[in-house]
Amino acid sequence: MLPIISVQNLSKKYILSHQTQERYTALRDVLAQGTKRLFNKFLHPSLALMDNPEHEEFWALKDIAFDIQHGERIGIIGRNGAGKSTLLKILSHIVEPTTGRIEIRGRISSLLEVGTGFHPELSGRENIYLNGAILGMSKGEIKRKFDEIVAFAEVQRFLDTPVKHFSSGMYVRLAFAVAANLEPEILIVDEVLAVGDAQFQKKCLGKMESVGREGRTVIFVSHSMPTVTSLCERAILLDGGKIVKDGPTSEVVMHYYTNGQSSPASADFSQRYVGDAKVRLLRGDIRNSEGAMALESRIEEPLYVEMTIEVLDDDVPVFIPNFHFYTAGGECAFVVHDTNTKPLKRGQYVSRCMIPGNFLNEGSYFVGLAISSFEAGIVVHFYEKSCLSFNVADRHDDVVTRPGHGMPIPGVVRPNLYWELYKL
Repeated sequence: MLPIISVQNLSKKYILSHQTQERYTALRDVLAQGTKRLFNKFLHPSLALMDNPEHEEFWALKDIAFDIQHGERIGIIGRNGAGKSTLLKILSHIVEPTTGRIEIRGRISSLLEVGTGFHPELSGRENIYLNGAILGMSKGEIKRKFDEIVAFAEVQRFLDTPVKHFSSGMYVRLAFAVAANLEPEILIVDEVLAVGDAQFQKKCLGKMESVGREGRTVIFVSHSMPTVTSLCERAILLDGGKIVKDGPTSEVVMHYYTNGQSSPASADFSQRYVGDAKVRLLRGDIRNSEGAMALESRIEEPLYVEMTIEVLDDDVPVFIPNFHFYTAGGECAFVVHDTNTKPLKRGQYVSRCMIPGNFLNEGSYFVGLAISSFEAGIVVHFYEKSCLSFNVADRHDDVVTRPGHGMPIPGVVRPNLYWELYKL
């Protein structure tokens, strides 16, 4: 089957203007520069702008290529200025590429920024029909979806008000409802969802998941790595207008966190003080059974979470080390603490916890490190939330722990429990 989107050697160049500092210029210099630029404009058009020191070439995208298949949910990630929004605008036919080509085999609905695609003088009702017409839908098709769009956006009271009077949150709610519910083959969503409240963001993510399950394609740009990880099975990392990594979301997100160098499975706190007058945190590490840093492990392999602390006084309460595990979606999966604690004297200690194999499900996890005590009420001596992260990888062809399952299995944990079967 042909990909629904094919991008081949795509580049986009912008010309940046720089205002030079004013200085005294003789009339003969102005005439000479003007004559030179006029000459270049007619004989060498491509050099005309570059001859002007007030202009500079900027390549927002440079020779990128990838294919997207029907039904894929793709996350586009990268730092500010990496080229994410430019790529989405080209895919949405808002701007033209400088070089390269794209082939799109489906109807696209885009939500890129507040205000895109809506006419400010028209009411919400009129804009729904306008957007549907732009997508090539008939009036009857739009009418069948109309009530569903209005209910999702929760703007019934303001439906006949010009959208220029909408708040940014109302605008985004209606824009997303229109984009997601008019049944495009391809749904493109930029970071604009950050404008909405947390409840509506969750609602939108659920809608994008259902769109993907229906076999339609979703392209999502966000700076929230947990959101990208929970929504998308594949991610593309851009940096400086080029593709740095393209693959499974968890691997690409980990590469983004590490910047290809340091590891999020290790954190050094020795250069900044985390703690109080009794105990401080020195470092945190996630290791495999061989003692090496474990940025990623197989689902059947054990992991070890370590916390190095320094006790600063001989007269201290009994410390309770505890680790807080969070899913990629930001939800607390579980909290564990040491049940065999004892009084400690001044010095450095390592608290270590083993996470057995065949316990955590596949995906990305974040770990918070904390020390508490309970002798004088509940005292939290320090808590560093989500300072470590790691990925659990699964072999989808593993016939032992997931016979017959070719798709991801839901849930935070996926233990390999003991079973019995006997005949009555």
